[in-house]
Amino acid sequence: MHPRPSLSLLPRFCTFLPFATMSSKTNTFHLEQPLNYRAGARIQPVDGSHSEEVYEPATGRVLGKFLFSGEKEVDLAVQSAKAAFKIWSQKSGMERSRVLLEAARIIRERREEIATMETINNGKSIFEARVDVDISWQCLEYYAGLAGAIAGQHVQLPGGSFAYTRREALGVCVGIGAWNYPFQIACWKSAPALACGNAMIYKPSPLTPISVVMLAEIFTQAGVPNGLFNVVQGGASTGQFLCQHRDVAKVSFTGSVPTGIKIMEMSAKGVKPVTLELGGKSPLIIFSDSVLENAVNGALMANFLTQGEVCCNGTRVFVQREILEAFTEEVVKRTQKIKIGDPLLEDTRMGALISRPHLERVLGFITQAKEQGAKVLCGGELYVPDDLKLKNGYYMRPCVLGNCRDDMTCVKEEIFGPVMSILPFDTEEEVLERANNTTFGLAGGVFTRDIQRAHRVVAALQAGMCFINNYNISPVELPFGGYKMSGFGRENGRAAMEYYSQLKTVCVEMGDVESVF
Repeated sequence: MHPRPSLSLLPRFCTFLPFATMSSKTNTFHLEQPLNYRAGARIQPVDGSHSEEVYEPATGRVLGKFLFSGEKEVDLAVQSAKAAFKIWSQKSGMERSRVLLEAARIIRERREEIATMETINNGKSIFEARVDVDISWQCLEYYAGLAGAIAGQHVQLPGGSFAYTRREALGVCVGIGAWNYPFQIACWKSAPALACGNAMIYKPSPLTPISVVMLAEIFTQAGVPNGLFNVVQGGASTGQFLCQHRDVAKVSFTGSVPTGIKIMEMSAKGVKPVTLELGGKSPLIIFSDSVLENAVNGALMANFLTQGEVCCNGTRVFVQREILEAFTEEVVKRTQKIKIGDPLLEDTRMGALISRPHLERVLGFITQAKEQGAKVLCGGELYVPDDLKLKNGYYMRPCVLGNCRDDMTCVKEEIFGPVMSILPFDTEEEVLERANNTTFGLAGGVFTRDIQRAHRVVAALQAGMCFINNYNISPVELPFGGYKMSGFGRENGRAAMEYYSQLKTVCVEMGDVESVF
């Protein structure tokens, strides 16, 4: 779902080589502890009658089973969060700030442990997982800095009277996360929520249920009241119980458009505010005056991070015809060199997709693209690593498609896999019309050395996140969110504070009350 910050973080990874080169951790972890978290402790749900298996994508191995939460467990989590909210919301912003800073410190301290667990459960490379963890503690530090700055406004009225506004917490907020950035998304949602004085109940994807419970334990260790951050595991029915609970004040969801629509419908019955961060089919526009190496690097970053399982990826790569051949040749050459395999090895740059069904779905898009006339320039098939313990993992070779048209399914629909579609264009006016011809509006990018054209193009793009001469960078200081069916509301930046708080106006009369009656 989410892009990452500047790659200036990446050189620091080499200091962790002695610890992380041990790929012996692949194929060894087994899930033993409960994955629900309520009132400051791991627990089994009281009405968990349905169990699901959780997999290691790198090997296809079952890590263990966990129970889905029913209506009773959801209610207990809400009541626990309500009790904690009464304590937390009365603390000053500076008091909340100190706790969030301590949580950030613990995350930094446990960086390798969290990243390893994220890799085991998600399949992404340890290289990327460490970046996710760094984004996570940076997010907590950022909102710790804002917690003490939450304030209202004073307004002078006639006759010495005055009014003021108070920015207050909402109450118990629900976060529902996606499987592509399990730990990071939980931090993106919980950090501003807790900074504003709210409690949060978090439901991770059932495909990646493990690492969020580590975050819950870290919050408890940092000093939040027991119950302030609870975790309930489950699927659609668990999400429904959360969205429809009378004591839930707000829902923040990251995931697919169809599920987002259902979340919105369920929340509407209780008139609950909703933040939706949904899918995308974002355009990346490369003009002929671009620095070719930068454009190629940008296209690779826009398509192949986290095995292409990123909602804001620029998967429609529009290339001006004058440089189409040179750009395509270089992209294909670089794509073929991407190291695939054991995600816990330091030199791996592409791990396993999230599940067998998802892998088959992505390959199905490629088959359909060929049937519709697209040309597979490289990749697009299953990959079986030499290491026998990885033979049942969910790997594929990253794919570049040429000879694409705007009406092809691979160009119109979100694939959510390592598949890049290259489309030629001639003029700025033409490419803008084509780029905006989509129901999505999450992100967009442009590569050009013409600064006027760069700003002109991003102003015309119908997208919430735009990049000039780069792609998929997202510092926590900047708001993140989309237009159109990519959702609404914002995460990160100061803007997120508005979505986790509400404004109260207070009028104070300093004189006598006059009446017309």
